[in-house]
Amino acid sequence: MSTAEKIQNVGYQQIDHWIDGKSTAPVKGKYFPTLNPVDDAEITTAASGSPDDINVAIETAQRAFTSFSKSLPKERERILCKAAELLERDRDEFISILVDEIGSPIKKAGFEVEKGLAFLRAAAGMTRQMTGKTIPSDVPGKFSMSIRSPIGVIAAITPFNVPLIKGVRLSCNPIALGNTVVMLPSEEAPLLSNRLAKLYQEAGLPDGVFNVVSGNGYEIGDTLTTHPDVKMVTFTGSSVVGQHIRELCAKHNKRMTLELGGKSPLVIMEDASMKDAIGGAIQSIFMFQGQVCMGASRIYVHENIFEPFVKQFSKIAASLGRGDLRDPDTVIGPIISERQRGRVRDHIKDARDKGATIVTGGEWESNRCQPTVLTGVTPEMTVYAEETFGPVVSVYSVSSIDEAIERSNDSRFGLSAGIYTQNISDAMRYVMEVESGMVHVNGAILHDEPHVPFGGVKDSGSGREGTEEDIEAMTEWKWVTIQM
Repeated sequence: MSTAEKIQNVGYQQIDHWIDGKSTAPVKGKYFPTLNPVDDAEITTAASGSPDDINVAIETAQRAFTSFSKSLPKERERILCKAAELLERDRDEFISILVDEIGSPIKKAGFEVEKGLAFLRAAAGMTRQMTGKTIPSDVPGKFSMSIRSPIGVIAAITPFNVPLIKGVRLSCNPIALGNTVVMLPSEEAPLLSNRLAKLYQEAGLPDGVFNVVSGNGYEIGDTLTTHPDVKMVTFTGSSVVGQHIRELCAKHNKRMTLELGGKSPLVIMEDASMKDAIGGAIQSIFMFQGQVCMGASRIYVHENIFEPFVKQFSKIAASLGRGDLRDPDTVIGPIISERQRGRVRDHIKDARDKGATIVTGGEWESNRCQPTVLTGVTPEMTVYAEETFGPVVSVYSVSSIDEAIERSNDSRFGLSAGIYTQNISDAMRYVMEVESGMVHVNGAILHDEPHVPFGGVKDSGSGREGTEEDIEAMTEWKWVTIQM
């Protein structure tokens, strides 16, 4: 039986919350439908959480923290290693959920599984990295040192577009350090988070350490982020919601990491390898039909190669597969929801109405937007500055590295950026001067690894995700002295 045939045999049951190691019905008894983005058919129903559900989950996590915070490194290490083994074993099931629940092409779903494995294995190593220091003292005979301890309950709010990557990353790192987690997944992806909870339980994670409450963030998110027992909020999502969470965390004195939206630039200079640049550009904007925060939705091409680049880039974009999501040749899948489809339509229509040229695409095939390449985009067009979160890219001509840097920085976002060039001086100028949390030279700007400082600047976020960064964010220093 092929992988695709195995995946198609998976069925889905009604989803409850996951609290204290078991499925828990919502206090108010309400459920909402989970839809397949391909045709908006109902897959199943999921528990619609209320503030009461959030409070129960947090109280459970706080009780579990009392004992789990004292767990041994080898115990947490064993759980996370086992979780990776189980994810490897059940990769077909997780791929199926990603395909059916969020409309992920199968290659992108496989990519998520591989990243999830990497995050779990890296987190297992974090259990032995909670190290302190010995500190010199001016007092004779005084031994001075610092130690780390976990901080408590961490609220993890995850997006629909990479629910496995973010679900794993925003849970396994806190768990590795002895913290407990209450997760609020996107209402578009409750299935995945529920399955992840069951995976952790099978791996031996004690009850109450990882809890999931599904529902609408605008109804229960504030209860989660402001609860006095929640010590930190880690969020991936829109900049608008991120700003709201930032204000709540500041008011209630909570730690936070925010990975928010982007309008990421990709620069292609005259001396770049055209083949490599086009391949990187295609991957950087059209993976998961452009529903990626790091997506290179602004491409700046040197004027001397602008026309041939646009011609070749558009030709390849137009040819990207839009077939069955379980076909490995499929690249473009459906946009997640009608609300998001409306946003993509509005951006394209506004650009067209105001004079932009649609080189290719701009039309819809059921719930899928054709890969769309725009030129002639000007500042009065919505797509110029706002994140579309779809397979839509604007290509601009620039005359020099100075203009490329200036145009790249002409944005309120600063998540990821990239440049293709053989000139090391231009490359390093761009690296040093572009206002971005991440920058890649001669490679796609969609890139992540467990141990790197992942995150953005300006309206693209606060703080960084990563093994070292999370050790700092999710543990508390304590200074200790012993007088000899």
